[in-house]
Amino acid sequence: MGSEDKNVASLGKSVEIRGEVKGNEDLTIDGRVEGTIMLTDSRLTIGSTAHIDADVSARDVVILGTVSGNVQASARVELRMGCNLKGDIFAARLSIEDGASFTGKVDLTQRTTPANSAAIPHKAPVIPAAVSTNASASGLFSGETRT
Repeated sequence: MGSEDKNVASLGKSVEIRGEVKGNEDLTIDGRVEGTIMLTDSRLTIGSTAHIDADVSARDVVILGTVSGNVQASARVELRMGCNLKGDIFAARLSIEDGASFTGKVDLTQRTTPANSAAIPHKAPVIPAAVSTNASASGLFSGETRT
């Protein structure tokens, strides 16, 4: 078994959860969740059929479906083609594909450890140049990327 054969838990498209989802393993959601989702050191994939009305926190968050709520990732957030996010993003890195829809604020902060915190200065939020946006100096982002 290679490192890519990691087990991933999943919630199917007929599953509906109201409350809190917590875990320490990668998770794919294709159904509905209302409440909060917390996967501390794991990857969360929100599938194209998913409808999430929750604040989300994970190491990596990949969104293909619909999310209404704030998204926090210690590493990376990916907004894939066809997704719809209404909420703020707090992450170290952000990737937005053409065809993704996003309304909210972006706070990109560089993750530091005590060993490198003095060497890496805090950087201001950066919006990828390939994305058509309405951005202000405060980092407000509202727009839809188009192909």
